[in-house]
Amino acid sequence: MSNNPLLTSIEAYNPYNAQECEDKEIILNHLKNTANIFSRSNKMAHMTASAWIVNKERTKVLMAYHNIYNAWSWLGGHADNEQNLLKVAHKEIQEESGLVDFVAVSKDIYSLEVLTVDGHEKKDHYVPSHLHLNITYLFEADDQLPLTVNQNENSGLEWFLLEDAISASSEVWFRERIYKKLNKKLQEAAK
Repeated sequence: MSNNPLLTSIEAYNPYNAQECEDKEIILNHLKNTANIFSRSNKMAHMTASAWIVNKERTKVLMAYHNIYNAWSWLGGHADNEQNLLKVAHKEIQEESGLVDFVAVSKDIYSLEVLTVDGHEKKDHYVPSHLHLNITYLFEADDQLPLTVNQNENSGLEWFLLEDAISASSEVWFRERIYKKLNKKLQEAAK
């Protein structure tokens, strides 16, 4: 793991706030010391990637209504043994929204977070509670392009104004700790 580009990127990442500082330490610890960290076979914690997809004007963000959580949420998913998490985020955007014409604003990490996932049913199989060690990347797409709902993952896709995306989410912790932070970082970068 010592020559892993992801590990190097996370080590170089400057945490934005106390949440990122604490979560960076946890993610690095797992990357260095936990087996199968890129696989769902690790039922305690595994790597995931998320995408904060904004329009060119940076006034809207794309959200999906995720079936498992019954909530408006960012797009993203499991690493499934892929160690290039930017590539994972890219794949998840395509799978969850049908978008093919979008770009990563940067190859750099936009945000990182340790996310708790409650136990749930997926495809008639119980998935126990666990942690997602998540890396978020910032993407840009045209908000006029057609979107395609992936019925296996979500039941809706919508571009929200930045503040409306926060209020649309029913997951309080995500609203207060993640989505507000992502929008604030976006607005600070525009200054």
